[in-house]
Amino acid sequence: MSTESTARGRMGRADKAVLRLAIGLGLAVLVAYGMALKAPYAVCVVAVLILCKPGAPIPLFKGIVLALVVAVLMMSGVLLVPLLENYALAGVLLTMALLYAVFYSGVRNANPLATILVMAITLIPVIGVAAQALALQIGVTLAVGLCIGVLVGGISHALFPDPPVPGMARAAREVPSAESARWIALRAVVVVLPVFVLALTNPSFYVAAIMKSVALGQQAGATSTRSAGLELVGCTLMGAAIAGCLWFGLSLRPNLWMLMLWMAAAALWAGTRLFRVRPGAWPPSFWVQSLVTMLLLLGPAIEDSAGGKDVLKASAVRAALFVVVALYAWATVWVLEHWRAARSGARSNGRRKVPSRLAGSGAGLPLDGGDRHE
Repeated sequence: MSTESTARGRMGRADKAVLRLAIGLGLAVLVAYGMALKAPYAVCVVAVLILCKPGAPIPLFKGIVLALVVAVLMMSGVLLVPLLENYALAGVLLTMALLYAVFYSGVRNANPLATILVMAITLIPVIGVAAQALALQIGVTLAVGLCIGVLVGGISHALFPDPPVPGMARAAREVPSAESARWIALRAVVVVLPVFVLALTNPSFYVAAIMKSVALGQQAGATSTRSAGLELVGCTLMGAAIAGCLWFGLSLRPNLWMLMLWMAAAALWAGTRLFRVRPGAWPPSFWVQSLVTMLLLLGPAIEDSAGGKDVLKASAVRAALFVVVALYAWATVWVLEHWRAARSGARSNGRRKVPSRLAGSGAGLPLDGGDRHE
């Protein structure tokens, strides 16, 4: 809390954002798990992405329209299933093109809904390969999750509103150039696509890994080569640690209300660092991805427990898979950036050598053929 806000006894913007995140995630957990929706942790992931979006909340009517659009896109994702089953190469190439277009648009417009669209392109076809009916249910769940995210975001903003910002005080967002956006989109596609292809071999095992790779793809596009390893792997380990703490807390008294309170507590702890109430070395994207990883580990663990599976073994395998995916994303960023730097250096060296070659070959004559006419 800022000094001025403390002196006046008022909460600052960052404090309100933390409370909105905690209350919003708690409400999303209560609705998703209370209504026994399919893959309720996916609803919570969507809610976190919306609650972490800077700026004013999405209006309810606009959110409902967006949810309908997302639902249609989710349903259309099922159309890729026959193509992937009968013409695998063409299906993968089409998926790659769609991913590139969505990532590029997301970078240029800074739209958090791009992550949901990427899930529609990757998650729904993968689940549809195993069972199309389940894919439709997951599509509806994500659309409902968007509605819940918009609703809890609106409620949270109503409880803790921000004062209006004058037009002159609003900082203009720096829009990446088209070339930079294309490169970022390419990096994200290279991170997500191999996991997508791998998931087609065993959809039920790699569902959470697909969602994790989508999150890493977004993060890998924004991080630098120097900090990529610590961020991509670090947020995965941090998310696993938070999920372990919450699982231990739930084991003391496992019920819906305690799940809601523990989730809200985790969001409160991570939110103070995400919104810089407690400044730290990690950027906000690190804490967003830590919360997403926590949900992707804890949600399936709760389902494993309800199904009588070995929770510890399944969670260990899932966490190890997430770390492997994060290491792959780190290696991808490192290789692509070094390749780009080497290519840029070779190109600049080639341009510097042109005048010397011309000087040794009778340069000085017009290159446009201006003296050829007499």
